[in-house]
Amino acid sequence: MMFTGFKQEDFDTFSLEGLEERMGAIQGRIQPKFKEIGEVLSGDLSAVSGNEMYLHIAKHARRTVNPPKDTWLAICHDKRGYKKHPHFQVGLFDDHVFIWFALIYEAPNKTSIAQNFLNNLDEVYEVIPKDFVISLDHMKKDAFQVKELDKQEFENMLVRFRDVKKAEFLVGRHIASDDPILKSGDQFLQLARSTMETLMPLYKASF
Repeated sequence: MMFTGFKQEDFDTFSLEGLEERMGAIQGRIQPKFKEIGEVLSGDLSAVSGNEMYLHIAKHARRTVNPPKDTWLAICHDKRGYKKHPHFQVGLFDDHVFIWFALIYEAPNKTSIAQNFLNNLDEVYEVIPKDFVISLDHMKKDAFQVKELDKQEFENMLVRFRDVKKAEFLVGRHIASDDPILKSGDQFLQLARSTMETLMPLYKASF
């Protein structure tokens, strides 16, 4: 099957009460779409990155009571897991889709990655388009608009990412749930592809 877009029903998943009911909807509504999206994007990213890239779909296996507030796919060079590595994500909260290049707190070498970014601050700052957003915590919905950040504020984010154990650095796009582009599978895939290719220099600079 080809990905044909997201529907309001997908976002309504996160208003369902209870772990079992919400997980059932995530598995039935959203994860099949993630598989379709991920198969396309992992092939594209393999070609662009020069490494074989593998699809991972969040299982939320550790949850026993509270239902997840979001869900996602991740694409990474490691077939066994993605959390410890630089990776790309596509996922949903109840009101938007996110497309990220992600460095989360599990990455054991995040200090050296952050320092490398700081050592090349001008280049890193210029790579990121001004209509992108940055998140410092993948568990939260809010994000900073790049166009509203000056270089000093951007540098401060990277310093925090380097020095605070639980700090994270995710950069990419938020697309509101009512944005027409989400209704078109082809248009969304093209947006996700171009977002990830734009951020590929950051991915490559993370090794």
